[in-house]
Amino acid sequence: MNPFSSGTRLRDMIRAIRSCKTAAEERAVVRKECAAIRAAISENDQDYRHRNLAKLMFIHMLGYPTHFGQMECLKLIASSGFPEKRIGYLGLMLLLDERQEVLMLVTNSLKQDLNHSNQYIIGLALCALGNICSAEMARDLAPEVERLLQFRDPNIRKKAALCSIRIIKKVPDLAENFINPAASLLREKHHGVLITGVQLCTDLCKVSSEALEYFREKCTEGLVKTLKDMANSPYAPEYDIAGITDPFLHIRLLKLLRILGQGDADASDCMNDILAQVATKIESNKNAGNAILYECVGTIMSIEDNGGLRVLAINILGRFLSNRDNNIRYVALNMLMKAITVDAQAVQRHRATILECVKDSDASIRKKALDLVYLLVNESNVKPLTKELIESLEASDQEFKGVLTAKICSLVEKFSPEKIWYIDQMLKVLSEAGNFVKDEVWHALIVVISNASDLHGYSVRALYRAFQTSTEQETLVRVAVWCIGEYGDMLVNNVGMLDIEEPITVTESDAVDALEVSIKRLNSDLTTKAMALIALLKLSSRFPSCSERIKDIILQNKRSFVLELQQRSIEFNCILQKHQNIRSALVERMPVLDEATFSGRRAGSLPTSVSTSTGTARNLPNGIAKPAAAPVADLLDLSSSDAPAPSSSGGDFLQDLLGVDLSPASAPPGTSQPPKAGTDVLLDLLSIGTSPPAQSSSSASNILSSIQDDKASLVNLNGLASLTSLSPNATSASPAPMMDLLDGFGPSPQKKEENGPAYPSLVAYESSTLRMTFNISKQPGNPQITLIQAIFTNLSPNVYNDFLFQAAVPKFLQLHLDPASSNTLPASGNGSIIQSMKVTNSQHGKVCTEFE
Repeated sequence: MNPFSSGTRLRDMIRAIRSCKTAAEERAVVRKECAAIRAAISENDQDYRHRNLAKLMFIHMLGYPTHFGQMECLKLIASSGFPEKRIGYLGLMLLLDERQEVLMLVTNSLKQDLNHSNQYIIGLALCALGNICSAEMARDLAPEVERLLQFRDPNIRKKAALCSIRIIKKVPDLAENFINPAASLLREKHHGVLITGVQLCTDLCKVSSEALEYFREKCTEGLVKTLKDMANSPYAPEYDIAGITDPFLHIRLLKLLRILGQGDADASDCMNDILAQVATKIESNKNAGNAILYECVGTIMSIEDNGGLRVLAINILGRFLSNRDNNIRYVALNMLMKAITVDAQAVQRHRATILECVKDSDASIRKKALDLVYLLVNESNVKPLTKELIESLEASDQEFKGVLTAKICSLVEKFSPEKIWYIDQMLKVLSEAGNFVKDEVWHALIVVISNASDLHGYSVRALYRAFQTSTEQETLVRVAVWCIGEYGDMLVNNVGMLDIEEPITVTESDAVDALEVSIKRLNSDLTTKAMALIALLKLSSRFPSCSERIKDIILQNKRSFVLELQQRSIEFNCILQKHQNIRSALVERMPVLDEATFSGRRAGSLPTSVSTSTGTARNLPNGIAKPAAAPVADLLDLSSSDAPAPSSSGGDFLQDLLGVDLSPASAPPGTSQPPKAGTDVLLDLLSIGTSPPAQSSSSASNILSSIQDDKASLVNLNGLASLTSLSPNATSASPAPMMDLLDGFGPSPQKKEENGPAYPSLVAYESSTLRMTFNISKQPGNPQITLIQAIFTNLSPNVYNDFLFQAAVPKFLQLHLDPASSNTLPASGNGSIIQSMKVTNSQHGKVCTEFE
């Protein structure tokens, strides 16, 4: 016989597949076998149809497609013999599901088999219907299944009950048809029928409130009696498991009683006694008993209030926590988390056992126990529980430390009775697991310390001690560095010593040593080193004897490859060398940070919105306050022709667009000057973005001069109208009138001549080192073109070499730069460089809404 013919036995095909040594060989065998089965199907081979379908089921279980055999299932189901129907229904359940359209063709066969005289064929039809029943099939066949719930054979009743569960899940509207038949099943003596009837009633209660009320009124007492009979029943070998009669039925009955008693005081009172009996009588030394006790506890917690029963249930869960089985302890912790909302005081009695679970070797139990402890903490027990958790933190592994640290920090912050206790606990956490602490946590600690003025000395001394022993904890180092920089003098002079403190002797050199160590640590990141440099700058004013050493430490980062550290080093060194008169003002202690504001921002409760000139608020996604756009004339002809005159009291969207301040350099006395909307990036690079306070203008000018030495001038054309107001040392002469530089900014001045210069010269920028003058004119007949002649004069004693002038414009402008007259700018005003440029405004005379 051909080994791949339709007559090949199933065992031969299985043997051939198992003998394959590679996946390719297996695919070849399956492909040949499928080809033989297809040939038999096309020949309508009835003798081997059941054998071919059995092969297809095995091939389907291997993962190969077998859709071509679906019709064979229907043909076998339609046959009259039981063996063919058995193979056909088995294939139907394996090869098809409720989404297949072919399934509609089998409905009539199912209906005939449900009315068959042979109970075994009825059983096959019920099994198939219970597995692949669709909503349409449920509506068509529900009457037959309902009738079979009263069938004489218990096996058929059991299968009909399971099939009914599928039907009411697919079509909940049919639930009312099954209420009375399901209630009759609860009086069955056969445990198989009874357990399916209980499950059917449970599902009916979930989908139908009418069924719930019916069973609650009619069946509660019967269910309690059934459970009592089972609890007191003698030994029954056919149902006994570990000395307990049918624990599966116990559990199903308890689940149904839970649904019936929830929200109904009368039903709850009816089942109180039997629940207490089950909870006390069932032994917990076997898994079967533990399963029943767990469901009993769940039922007690769900029904209406009975304080004594709930204490008994929670005590059972406490016993579960002492069990060596990890699964039992986990489900006990899970149930205790639900019970804490019902009776927190009873759960508190098992606090010690729960804390032991936090140290368990199983990760899931540790995490669940920690979640439960977090719920147990309140104002009265926060101190002992926090102490226990910190002790657990010392012994926990690296993977668990992050979760445990977050919980401890949250508890300390939420329930802290006093600031000194908060600081002490946070220091313990930072010392033990500082690398796992999030940024907002140590930020909050700094805020608390800054607000506790009477604890400044205590905090800096405690942090200094912790720093000496735990330098590997990054966040601890950061907080210690910040406190030493702010309160280093208190550390050295032992200011604010408390009675609980031990005396400590720290010299100025020791404090500087700590900051130097934090900079030179291999593990220190950029944030820590930057904070240490700032702290050193502050200590240079408070520790005059160590100022030279501090200066040397700061200079060591002058050639750092990290730009941030290099910039800080150069700038701080400049302050130490050249600006002693303003250093003390620069390094004063930070003002007290507002705790409420910080907490609100951290919780996201403060909206990021600003008020506009019209009194409305504009929400900004990034929290940056932008002034409202005022309807003023536009520099680049972007405003409408009927726009009102510029107003000094309102902002201009051009300020945001170009990033410059269009207000005059000085405001008349008694008037308020609007805040600067932004600083141009190029101006920021030259450190001339904002004006310093008036009292230190000369010193700030010197800083600017030292930074600008030997630099070529770099100016952004976008800021032409306001450069005179941006320089710290710029000429403060009366501001020039608003210029129509590119047509449209403010009212146009009167032209002197028809063909002569249209506008006066403009000193665009002037400082102690450089002056830039712009001569602006228009081409007759071409109002969209603006000609600018830039004259650069060097006022410093140094010669500027490699002179380069760069300018940037918005995309709707076109800029043409002619070559400069020279690349060397003579010193002391002995010469100048002239460079011409032409700006073309493509939007001249048009209204542009691009930036609105």
